[in-house]
Parts: sequence; structure tokens; C-alpha cells
Amino acid sequence: MPLPFPVPPGWERAFAELPRSRFLPDVFWPHDLAADTFTVADRAADPRAWRRAAEADVPVVTQWDDGRHTGPGPGRDATSSASRPSLVAAMLEALEVTPGIRVLEIGTGTGWNAALLAHRLGERNVTTVEIDPRVAADAAKALARAGLHPDLVVGDGAEGAPDAAPFDRIIATAGLSRVPPAWTRQVRPGGLILTPWGTPYSRWEGLARLTVGPDGGASGPFVDLVAFMKLRAQRRAVPRYPEGLPFTDSTGGVWPPHELWHPFRFLAGLRLPDVTHAVQAHDDGHTQWLYSLTDASWTAAVRRSVGPVEIRQAGTRRLWDELLDAYAWWTSAGEPPLTHFGLTITPDGTHTPWLHTPATPVRP
Repeated sequence: MPLPFPVPPGWERAFAELPRSRFLPDVFWPHDLAADTFTVADRAADPRAWRRAAEADVPVVTQWDDGRHTGPGPGRDATSSASRPSLVAAMLEALEVTPGIRVLEIGTGTGWNAALLAHRLGERNVTTVEIDPRVAADAAKALARAGLHPDLVVGDGAEGAPDAAPFDRIIATAGLSRVPPAWTRQVRPGGLILTPWGTPYSRWEGLARLTVGPDGGASGPFVDLVAFMKLRAQRRAVPRYPEGLPFTDSTGGVWPPHELWHPFRFLAGLRLPDVTHAVQAHDDGHTQWLYSLTDASWTAAVRRSVGPVEIRQAGTRRLWDELLDAYAWWTSAGEPPLTHFGLTITPDGTHTPWLHTPATPVRP
């Protein structure tokens, strides 16, 4: 039976023999990507609906609130998941593995990705790290049921797996804003790090495909727009903002893109790395919220079905003006797609995004 998503050459047997459903719990929460909402799939309550959701090409949440949540509805913060199968396949293709390659996976989750890697490369060539002991225990059981036993380490993925290094590849299934120094140290020169990387501006990341250099740095392009749960060591909460800040009201006509999967919601963060952003829908339009992470400034820009954009800016920074500057920069460059951008990490840990080549950095 053909799979409902493209499978890269060499991975057909692994995906056919190891469907995602073999690694999912009895209760999980499928994500509607278009509506950005969650439903519940309960195997005991409705086995057929559970099976349909398990086999669908959508991401599913398998844990909320670091395990503190109890169902049946969604919790507050998704903290463990299984990616949509088409993305898993695309990431494995981008990893460019060949026989004998040794891979470190950051974020075991359900164990499905580790199982696919172990099936293709052999379990001795796969090490996977999971920070949550309960998630790791469930993944170990699922892997054992599949007859696979890769090296599963319970620990902080930011530290990698030094006892098993060096590796030829690292693949991360958690988002981050700084590639941990341990990762570049644990990959052989010429090896690859495939990781979601982003800024605090939004929850979207660029999937960076970085080649590690002989000096311990790494560089490479973004190959896809993704959204992953953050590496626990790099979670960041929005700070509290004092009430009563003086503010100014104005109007305007420019409205930078705010749609869920528009690349500008990631690219804007390259120019505004110390700003976070949210979009609020309401009956007659949307509000774009901007919050400074360096002081107490904030902005609310409202676009209704009729009339100009209404802008309220509080604090010393003009965040809406900064966003418009970033939008003008992107449009003046010809609205380049995500794949024209990339990231370079120097041996001292400096992270610099770039447009077209590392010689043309994107500056805040």
C-alpha cells in the first residue's frame, strides 16, 4: 500500500515496516495546521478515529505541560510530540545518511524517528537523547516492541552525548535559538547538523542544514520553514510589562504579512532578534502585538475590515517602525524565500544569519 506522503529513496522499507501509529500513545492530540487548533484522539473511545489521526499527515502532541496535564482537552503548552510524517521523511532525506554513518538524535519523543534511523543504519550507529524520563521510558518500550534498541540516553540534549561521540550527523527535533557548543564539538569535520533554529520573534524556525568545519564552526542554508517545541534549556517566557507606560497613537497603511506559515514571520526575527511577536484574531480583523525583550516597550497594531491600521506604541522603542523597516528591507531585496537565507556559527559561538552567502550577513 503506497504511503500518503513522499518517501526519499532508501527509506521506503523503514517507513513501510515502522508506521508512526506503532509509536503513538492511546491518547494524543492531532494539530490542525490550517486552523492552528487541537483535537483529541482517544483509542479506547474511538479506535477508528484514533487510527485515522495516527495515519494522517499532521503533527500530533503527545504531552502537555511537561506531563502535568490531564485530559481530555489540550493543555497549555505542548511539550512532546510526533512530527507529521512528510516532515520526518524530508528531514531524513536532508540528513543525507549512508551506510556506516553515526547519528545523534536530540529529542527522542515517541521513538519513531530513532526507530527509522536504527532500521536504516543499524541500532549501533544511532544514539538518541531525551530529557524527560517518562517520555524516554515510553519510547524505549515502543522501540523494544519494534525489535530495535538504539542507545537511548536520558539527559539534556543541549549537552549532546559526549560518551558516544564523535558523530557524523546530529538531527534535532526541538527548536533552539543557539546551537549548543557541545554539538559542533561532537560532530566530525565535514559532518552535518540538521536543526530547527529561530529567534524569539515567533514560534517559527528555519530548518538549518549546517556543515561543521575543521575549526569547530558550522555554516549552511535554511531548507524549510518549521515549528518545533523548544529545547528545554532554551525556553524563554515573555517578560511582564508594567502598566501605565506612556503611549502614542497613530495610523498607517502598511501591514506586514501575519499569516500562519508566511516566511516573513520567521525572517522578521533576523532583523528584530530581541523582539517577540504574536497575532490575535478578532471578529473584524487582527492585532499584531510586539514586545521588546530589552526594555518594557510594546506595540499593538490593529487592522480591521475597513479603515487604516491603528497603531499604539508604548515605551521608548518604536517597535512597529522597526517591523516596518524589516519589511521594507525584505521587499527591497525582492522578497527572497527562506531557502536563500542561511546561518553561520563561528568557533567562538557567534551566530550570524545571512542572505544568499555568508559574505552578506543579515544585521539587526
